[in-house]
Amino acid sequence: MRPRIRDASDKLRPTRSSFDDDGEPKFHRKHPPPLRTMFGRWRKWTVLVAAIWIQASTGTNFDFSAYSSHLKSVLGISQVRLNYLAVASDLGKAFGWSSGIALGYFPLSVVLFAAAAMGFVGYGVQWLVISNVIALPYSLVFLCCLLAGLSICWFNTACFILCIRHFPTNRALALSLTVSFNGISAALYSLAFNALNPSSSNLYLLLNSLVPLGVSLAALYPVLVKPSLDPTPDSESRRHDSHVFAIMNVVAVVTSFHLLLSSSSTNVTSSARLHLVGAIFLMVFPLCAPLLVYARDYYFPDINQRFQHDSSGYVMLNIDELKLQKASVTGTAKEGNIVRLGDEHSFGLLITRLEFWLYYIAYFCGGTIGLVYSNNLGQIAQSLGQSSTTLVTVYSSFSFFGRLLSAAPDFIHKRFRLTRTGWFTIALLPTPIAFFLLAISSLQQLALQTATALIGLSSGFIFAAAVSITSELFGPNSVGVNHNILITNIPIGSLLYGFIAASIYEANANPEIRTVVSDSVVCIGRDCYHKTFVLWGCLSLLGLASSFLLYMRTKPVYHRLEQDRVSVTSSSYKDIDSM
Repeated sequence: MRPRIRDASDKLRPTRSSFDDDGEPKFHRKHPPPLRTMFGRWRKWTVLVAAIWIQASTGTNFDFSAYSSHLKSVLGISQVRLNYLAVASDLGKAFGWSSGIALGYFPLSVVLFAAAAMGFVGYGVQWLVISNVIALPYSLVFLCCLLAGLSICWFNTACFILCIRHFPTNRALALSLTVSFNGISAALYSLAFNALNPSSSNLYLLLNSLVPLGVSLAALYPVLVKPSLDPTPDSESRRHDSHVFAIMNVVAVVTSFHLLLSSSSTNVTSSARLHLVGAIFLMVFPLCAPLLVYARDYYFPDINQRFQHDSSGYVMLNIDELKLQKASVTGTAKEGNIVRLGDEHSFGLLITRLEFWLYYIAYFCGGTIGLVYSNNLGQIAQSLGQSSTTLVTVYSSFSFFGRLLSAAPDFIHKRFRLTRTGWFTIALLPTPIAFFLLAISSLQQLALQTATALIGLSSGFIFAAAVSITSELFGPNSVGVNHNILITNIPIGSLLYGFIAASIYEANANPEIRTVVSDSVVCIGRDCYHKTFVLWGCLSLLGLASSFLLYMRTKPVYHRLEQDRVSVTSSSYKDIDSM
């Protein structure tokens, strides 16, 4: 009899030697991968850790409220003109598309150091002004804020490109993880501020200027040296990557809790220094995550076989799925003019899409309002007699949690079949609740901290999820330009919302409750922001409605893609069984 040829399905059938005497599966310790392979794969993760460091040090716009009152006093400007400085920082994002163009002509390392140079000059000159070393007219300070805001956009684009290039099958996880660390920048700088010199708020500007430059130098090696190709099979690589991502997310949560809990004891300089050392250790520890997975795979193979991660059906699209999806929904797209997942969109095509404008309004009336709220935390805390440093830390820490939660669709899809646009809608819910809570609550301290936490959680999720949504709806290759087009709503919202808030603030600074130094006006009392909170709450309801319409319009396309994946998987198994 001719021996039967073994096929791929035989690999799935257990043999007698695969079980022990008790009938339990028997696991064999695998040989460790070659040292060159381990080092090559570890270098890939150093790129992700470098992106994490860059993001953690460049969310410098979130600590504006910590020194804004001091800057306002030094410059002798009104609340409206102070708001224009915040707008200038956000206005830099309107020119963020320039970073995508620069990447077409220069290496990524050049773009990275150009961003560091812009931040060094923008924040460094402001530090000289606030320290009374030099005196500059208001217009030049405005330009410095603009340059500093532009540097943040260039840093973000560099990190997005690093994640997309080096993690093509796990882009959503890599992006959500790195972007989430951008949310703890204010908490890290507040901790460093309390550890070094808690009596001088101008230290924030010095840190904003120097730390991103130093981190860029530290990240230069992994950015310049491209990791070697992974020789392991795709399934093995995905399994390994999912385990490393799990460890890094656990470390991220521990880091956030560490920063949040340390804020209660940062009044003591020695304690703050100890917490700062702990935070630095937690930032370096992710470099060890891949090595821990290698060690576990070798010494505990039974754990490795029993732990499997099923990724979401709504993760970012790969090339094969993109071709399949385009072929399956061509008729639907033409008939209903519905966006096709993964299609590349030029600027002209982008602005003709109804989905883009629904997305734009939802972001404009959601995440942007949260950002403007964080810019005004200094004056809000001052008007209610609260500590701005505590509120900045609360907002930063919960923004970090929100950014981490943006990876939820990739882990709980099997239990909750919801698209990314659906999660985006849910993420907007806490914002109107928080603003109406601030407007009606009589418990100022508790309401202020609770609302700040809710707004930070909501805004953080939106900021992190927006990159993946933009990539899925309007093309992964165009995300560097299209996402920067999307966030042009930030400077517009910062100008509009900030001007309204500043006008109401100054209108309520009557002679009984105000102090005037030059043009600087200080308002004390609940009325300073009451009408602003009501207005922001109503606008955030508009953003919630727009996001729901976006979800309803894109749900059929996501659902069709999921059906196509299931049908392809089923047909593949049928082909194997028939062999």
